[in-house]
Amino acid sequence: MSTLTVDQPGKSVLMMGNEAIARGAIEAGVNFCAAYPGTPSTEIAESLARVAEHFGLYAEWSTNEIVALEAAAAASLAGLRAIVAMKQNGVNVCSDFLMTISLSGTKGGLVIVAADDPSAISSSNEQDSRNFAKFADLPLLEPATFQEAKDITKWAFELSEKLGLPCMIRSVTRLSHSRGNVKLGEIPEGRPVARFEGAYIAGAFVAIQHSALHQKLEQAREAFEESEFNWYVGPEDAKFIIVTSGSGWFYSREAVAALGLGEEVGILKIGTTWPLPERFIIDHLRQATEILIVEEVDPFLEQNIKVILSEQAKTLGPIEVYGAKSGHLPGFGDINQDKVARALASIKGLEYRTRDEVYAQRASDLALPILPPRMPTVCPGCPHRASLWAIKAALKLDGRDGFVTGDIGCYSLGAGPAGFWQLKTLHCMGAGTGLATGFGQLGQFGFNQPVISVCGDSTFFHAAIPGLINARFNNSNLLMVILDNGGTAMTGFQPHPSSGYDALGRPAPVVEIEEVCKAIGVEVKVRDPFEVDQAIEDLYDMLQEDGVKVMVFRRKCYLVESKEKGRKRVFVEPEKCIGDDCGCARFCSRVFNCPGIIWDQEAQKAKIDEVVCTGCGVCATLCPRGAIVVEGG
Repeated sequence: MSTLTVDQPGKSVLMMGNEAIARGAIEAGVNFCAAYPGTPSTEIAESLARVAEHFGLYAEWSTNEIVALEAAAAASLAGLRAIVAMKQNGVNVCSDFLMTISLSGTKGGLVIVAADDPSAISSSNEQDSRNFAKFADLPLLEPATFQEAKDITKWAFELSEKLGLPCMIRSVTRLSHSRGNVKLGEIPEGRPVARFEGAYIAGAFVAIQHSALHQKLEQAREAFEESEFNWYVGPEDAKFIIVTSGSGWFYSREAVAALGLGEEVGILKIGTTWPLPERFIIDHLRQATEILIVEEVDPFLEQNIKVILSEQAKTLGPIEVYGAKSGHLPGFGDINQDKVARALASIKGLEYRTRDEVYAQRASDLALPILPPRMPTVCPGCPHRASLWAIKAALKLDGRDGFVTGDIGCYSLGAGPAGFWQLKTLHCMGAGTGLATGFGQLGQFGFNQPVISVCGDSTFFHAAIPGLINARFNNSNLLMVILDNGGTAMTGFQPHPSSGYDALGRPAPVVEIEEVCKAIGVEVKVRDPFEVDQAIEDLYDMLQEDGVKVMVFRRKCYLVESKEKGRKRVFVEPEKCIGDDCGCARFCSRVFNCPGIIWDQEAQKAKIDEVVCTGCGVCATLCPRGAIVVEGG
């Protein structure tokens, strides 16, 4: 039984931050959930989808984030409570609608969760989504603890309905994917009837709507002044105060304790970060002469608090502000207790060491032989390896110095050794195709290099279709390669329009990728990338033709297929493998770069790591001497 369905108010359970957000939505009586998968936000919608039938709520994986927000907004306009979740890049995608739904207003509670990824652990950037809340004039809440993740989410629905505005919650990776104790609240009963009435139109009366929006923000500010999600701990007369939000709360508390400064340093924690509760902040900074602002990533809190300090200079007097702008904390990457402690120690003139230097060096020396450095690589048996190999070979055969414009997904590793360094551009979802349409129009300027754009199946539906239509409409020269492995693999195999099932695992209509391409009017071929020779030949032939072409490389992700069908045994026949004397020059382990194939330095032979190998058999197809054997295949 999922902890999300436990109806025992007061019971304490262990929850991931994203699960706590989902539980908060359930305790608020959420009716509708829409999202596009993206780390670190994915588990919010996944958690709600798992219990959707139990609670009678609707959950979907949308084709992209703007559609998800629009669908959730429809539920809100019909009087239901709705939540939409996305990572920071998704806020960019939905921003057009975000800027107008704030003007038209909403009815049922609408909560937008933006899960940011400081240090870009699973992202192409580390943008700070709080800026969008300020840009769109939306109330912004930042949970600092797992309990707050639940409670803030529940309260956000109430605040949204009170103001008639969407409310934005910002989480970060370390909160979304960590676990902590959460005390459960009540689960409401009953199911509202959806009904749309009135009109919600942005643009017709912008001046009036914008004025009303600012009035709503002032109402939010008043609510924030008394919010339980803002608090202060430490000496009442502290001259030095740390001001923090979100994940910075834990790091600040630990840093103060590590330096033994609990008797002289206070911590002012803000959970309602836009609009800021000015009176609350001023009241707690009256005695302060120095403040350190701890946050991730941008100096968002720092800049806005400096405005308050400037406006209240006569009341508060001079206050020295430390943070990202002063260089005491970074304005990029994630933070931790050590970074905060070092900042505090530097300001206070204290010495701080995380560990003894001799111990640290000894630990490193002992660990290195056991944990050798590894390059990022795709999984053993991954069809993308074969696809990228075929692309590399076809471009080399073509001989015109062609190149690949890339996209976001597992295949992003194609920018490195795992994909033979094939991806030459890598930006955001759909950008590979958009760039390729531009390169494909440069013939009149002497450009004669063939261009291949690469995107995944989920990305195709999310953002690449407009680029393909643009290429067809403007008759651009490009070859689009769609890597179809059967799901949104990078985030956990969530379904998409061609998967054949929905967010709840129910059968769903299949939107065939090749049929969409044919409807646009482009030439399409479908090939199994493990048929390597034929894949290379087809790509080469398509590169010789002008206009827009599409190759769909279709092969189910081997992580899924090996679970469904089991693994085949793969081994190397020693008498056929002639090691370094082979013309392939260790192709199997060094060039093809599969982690299932390793090189036996002592024997100077290749061998198969049967624990890692999935048995896909591509290596056997490519081995020039037939030394690699797939048993039963």
